[in-house]
Amino acid sequence: MLCHCHWQKDRRALTLIVVHGLEGSSESQYMMGIARNGLAAGMNVVRMNQRNCGGMDHCAPTLYNSSRSADVAAVARNLMERDGISGFVLIGFSMGGNLVLKLAGEWGSEGPAEFRGVAAVCPAVNLAASADALHVPENRIYEYYFLLQLFRRFRRKAQLFPKNFDAARLRGIKTLREFDDRITAYYCDFTGADDYYERAAASNVIDRIARPTLVIHAANDPFIRLLPEARQKILSNPNITYIEAEDGGHCAFFGERNGEPGYDGRWAEREVVAFARQFRR
Repeated sequence: MLCHCHWQKDRRALTLIVVHGLEGSSESQYMMGIARNGLAAGMNVVRMNQRNCGGMDHCAPTLYNSSRSADVAAVARNLMERDGISGFVLIGFSMGGNLVLKLAGEWGSEGPAEFRGVAAVCPAVNLAASADALHVPENRIYEYYFLLQLFRRFRRKAQLFPKNFDAARLRGIKTLREFDDRITAYYCDFTGADDYYERAAASNVIDRIARPTLVIHAANDPFIRLLPEARQKILSNPNITYIEAEDGGHCAFFGERNGEPGYDGRWAEREVVAFARQFRR
């Protein structure tokens, strides 16, 4: 996994570990926004590419997916052991939001002492519902985009690792659920898409989160679905601050600049960094 690290002169500053969404990378707009805002606030920022992303397809014969919270833990552990960071906040967008919330829930009260908190913007905590929402007519353009990118990546993986992957398995796939059933589940040790969605969802462990948490969701997000049970778990956990905006779409929250120096109008990126400020020494 390739991580781009932006350090303050004193590396003991709070570190933000930021994780992108499906077919995003460390270069995604929101990743760069967190980096700008975090650095300006005196924090270290680590823009983490999930495995395969950021030009790393050639490095491992494995696929990234929504269950790999252990990858985020490995990055945090590496930063603690190699770089000696004294405190960190996990930040994730969409698929990355699911990953950081999943890890926070898995850690529960047993997470490393350096782990201060977690923030998630439009997290896909109910994977099955969100995947199916992509297939409704008004969202097909999003599904086409994701499938185009996923097909390209998988064909590239098959070229790089022909003994591990068979591009012929893509034939006939027309939905994200079919891709996850025939590709993700098949190559990542799940019995099928349903098994993958069930086991990888942060909704299973979100009630166990024991560190301060911020969850930002948009009521008009076109395809991220937050089911009633997951919503209730979030609202019942006293460690979670939940914000649901009427407008914001998918990771596209904008606010008025109001003359605030350095504010580019990207509201969620500002709110996440503001949330992290409380953990600075």
